[in-house]
Amino acid sequence: MQLKQLANISAALAAASCAVLGQPAEAGTLLDDWQFNSAILLYNETDRVSAGEGILTARGDFGDDKYLNLGLVVDALTGASATGAVGQPYVQSFTRPSGRGSYDVAPGVTPLDDTFHDTRVQLDASWEQPLAPDWRVSGGGHLSKEYDYLSMGLNGSLARDFNQKNTTVSLALGYSHDTISPEGGIAAAFAPMLLRSNFADDNSYQAAFDATRDRADDTKDTLDVLLGLTQVINRDWLMQFNYSFSLADGYMTDPFKLVSVINANGEVQQNLFENRPDQRTKHSLYWQNKLHLRGSYLDASYRYMWDDWELTSHTADLKWRLPMSDSWYVEPQFRYYQQSAAEFYQPFMFETEPLPQFASADYRIGKMNTYTLGAKFGTKLAQGNELSFRIALYQQNPQNDGFTAPGVLADIDLYEKVTAVMAQISYSF
Repeated sequence: MQLKQLANISAALAAASCAVLGQPAEAGTLLDDWQFNSAILLYNETDRVSAGEGILTARGDFGDDKYLNLGLVVDALTGASATGAVGQPYVQSFTRPSGRGSYDVAPGVTPLDDTFHDTRVQLDASWEQPLAPDWRVSGGGHLSKEYDYLSMGLNGSLARDFNQKNTTVSLALGYSHDTISPEGGIAAAFAPMLLRSNFADDNSYQAAFDATRDRADDTKDTLDVLLGLTQVINRDWLMQFNYSFSLADGYMTDPFKLVSVINANGEVQQNLFENRPDQRTKHSLYWQNKLHLRGSYLDASYRYMWDDWELTSHTADLKWRLPMSDSWYVEPQFRYYQQSAAEFYQPFMFETEPLPQFASADYRIGKMNTYTLGAKFGTKLAQGNELSFRIALYQQNPQNDGFTAPGVLADIDLYEKVTAVMAQISYSF
């Protein structure tokens, strides 16, 4: 579930993913008509999540502008994940979302569940070919599986060239069906987190825990539409403009996240499982420019996103490939991201107030900004192969969206920064 979410909000793994190292094929074999891209990525947050990811993609040329594209992604995450509960000036006890086992959190520390781990395998395939003069069509699908999450999808696109192929208009559609099956089942909206220590025996605790479960699993369907325009401005300048629409319907609550209910002095009275809307509509505008500047290559893009959760975001990304010699290059990158909070985001709830319809304390849908600062080093090898290395620093900066922390919470850091380092090695052959 969390692997899928990290991928959905374009966090650090999505921004830097590549794939598993491969070996070049010998000339004269059937692989001469195939191009492979591969890499390995390592991602590590300070005292939180660590990840390893590999991707191998292949593109086969079947002649007459017909191509088969294949992809394999394998990644694994482990470490500590923020629960959404607030820290306190004393030790807190928590039950794991599955209902099995518990853990303690030290005073003044953000509650983290340190048993978070998952492995995901994803397969992608698509076919593309001309449909008529100046028309191209493609279609494909994907299958992604992790311990508690299954995603299946179909996609297709249609593109039309104009102006001697200097202008391309495209339409792309995608549909995915996801099944969420968290261990222990899905909690009812705002069900309380129960502690085994408050019950006389295991049987009474298990009966009470089962009563907080609403169902074993749930589903989500997502429809994506993209309209694109690509324009060659001149021999050194390529521009692209996209509009994207996404409609998601179904279960979008994170079954692992909590919201703390506090008294007037900021002390936690109980922790409840969050509840989010079961529908979300997103829109985005994307503008990209690629320029050739005296032997160097500049790639600059900007994206604006807005949705009916009242969350808006701005993303600016700049890459500049600079030649170092005839075969080596360096490509610095800077990416900045800023978002507002979803309308139902709140870091805590007061016991004197009635429960809202929706609420989440997940900082990933709260107000924040992030930046990525990195550099890629690459070299051209024999037969057109390429080897590259990338290192980057990524930082999330959650921010207060106007909430006043009462009593003991005034001395607790409710918006901790998250810093991560990414390292990647890539090979294309």
